[in-house]
Amino acid sequence: MTTLNEWYDKGITIDAYIDAMTTNKENLQKIYEGFELPSDEAFFDELRRKELRVIVLTEDWCGDAMMNVPILSKLADKTGIRASVLLRDSNLELMDKYLTNGTARAIPIFVFIDKEGEEQAVWGPRAREVQAFVTELRADLPAKDDPTFEEKQQAVHKKIVDAYVNNKDMWSYVYTSLKSKL
Repeated sequence: MTTLNEWYDKGITIDAYIDAMTTNKENLQKIYEGFELPSDEAFFDELRRKELRVIVLTEDWCGDAMMNVPILSKLADKTGIRASVLLRDSNLELMDKYLTNGTARAIPIFVFIDKEGEEQAVWGPRAREVQAFVTELRADLPAKDDPTFEEKQQAVHKKIVDAYVNNKDMWSYVYTSLKSKL
């Protein structure tokens, strides 16, 4: 059985992941440049003392990752958390240990580990408020066999991506959710 330390060692840096991105790269960079951490020095000091590392399970096509990874990256930059990115689809053995609701390979998943490689916290794939927003938008979709489903689903997806890229409240929800988990 592969340990979390071994999984961590298999990954690449967030910068290397971003360099290799073929989807959502510009939006991810826009979020990174636009997001500002609140002044939260006591929390940042506490994280520095914990000397955490994080395994990031993601894929570049994922809209949730497009929003969540740059927020994690800003927090990691500020607090010295070293991140290791693993692509979900080529690391299913690890992904399947962190299924959402026990069934879904939803991403991103952030697995925070200590110096010894022991799991300290797991976060993802969405902040509670972001999940509520997505659920509300999807509630109006017709059944999958409806002839208009595909078109309406694309419209919903466009609204979600637009909110993720442009609505700074979404970014705050992610940060606050990460903070409460850590």
